[in-house]
Amino acid sequence: MMVVAPTPRTFELVAAIADRLTLEFEETVAAMDAAVIEVVPAFGADAAITAALTANNRGQLGRFLAVARQAQSPLSDAVPPEALDGARIVARRGIELDTIYEGYRRGQQVALERWLACAYQVVEPGPDLIGVIELSLTLVFRYVDQTLGRVLAEAQREREEVIGGALARRAETVRLILDGAPIDPADASRRIGYELNCDHTAVVVWAESPVAPHGALESAALLLAQAAGSHRPLTLPAGTTTLWAWIGTHREPAIADLRSAIERSPAVVRVAVGPTRRGIEGFRASHEAALTVHRLLLGNPASGRLASYRELEVTALAAHDPRRAAEFVAATLGPLADDDPAAARLRESLRVYLEEADNAPRAAARLYTHRNTILKRVARATELLGYPPGERRLAVELALELRRHLPPPVR
Repeated sequence: MMVVAPTPRTFELVAAIADRLTLEFEETVAAMDAAVIEVVPAFGADAAITAALTANNRGQLGRFLAVARQAQSPLSDAVPPEALDGARIVARRGIELDTIYEGYRRGQQVALERWLACAYQVVEPGPDLIGVIELSLTLVFRYVDQTLGRVLAEAQREREEVIGGALARRAETVRLILDGAPIDPADASRRIGYELNCDHTAVVVWAESPVAPHGALESAALLLAQAAGSHRPLTLPAGTTTLWAWIGTHREPAIADLRSAIERSPAVVRVAVGPTRRGIEGFRASHEAALTVHRLLLGNPASGRLASYRELEVTALAAHDPRRAAEFVAATLGPLADDDPAAARLRESLRVYLEEADNAPRAAARLYTHRNTILKRVARATELLGYPPGERRLAVELALELRRHLPPPVR
């Protein structure tokens, strides 16, 4: 079949398709994430690497839409910085580089399907549509091939840099421990420079902003270790804005002390704290719990700068399936779950009121307001619920707690 050269009309229609797909940008990124994780489960192993995947897909899709809007211009060799960051994370995690190729091709397939769906909405069947599809396919494959080459080269460079280094040896040993591989604790302790025969409190330290001050995560982990009565933590980078750390102690750290310590770090730094557990099994179990809290809090700064598994264990169990948890919150709270300051104030007043066994004076003291104000807010919250909270007290209390830590549900 003879390929017809694009006309000015073709370029105009391709730009219009890009504008149309922009309206579904976040939904497309989410679909790409899910498809990639389906073929490469390692990219969904924890919140840090999943966040890196999302950042990569968001950067790639945004860059491609910009290319499509200027399709008549030569394709530049620019690559989204998120893509290079993602390649480095894959290399540091010890994930096979082949997974990058698999993930890109699966993400490309999803994005192309959605692009063509928009094309059929924008362009009537006929010669224009044929020209648009031919140009679209050319753009997609040229863009992905060029980007993939740069990304794979960056991942290989990073892998060569860390192979044989202390970071690589430490990462390899920690990964063996976390995977439950048979390993001698004494030998592992020597290899990572950290005593495994003690109590461990695992933490995930991360920044909600990609512009956190250099060294902020490591400094925060050190502050937490000192507050727990330890000298230095064991740390392992888990992403460009995420750090895994373990604090070796002989007692369980006080959460109040850890909260006080983290306040001395930059405001963008947040912490998820696992339970204190002993030995090599405890090293792994505390880390898994900290990852659960991290996944629960990531992307929701309103839930506080530091939270522990002990505080959120019930919430974490209830939020194991985020989609169903969000549906439960929306169905239970109704308009009270809305994402606005007024609803948030009513939710917090009702939550504290229920925690204080329906005692308005005690709730008022905790919230630094007047008893009558609490009663008015509770009455208004009850109106929005559509039923007295006491009728479904357990469900309401759980929904209020989930709403504090999950993104706002879509109603």
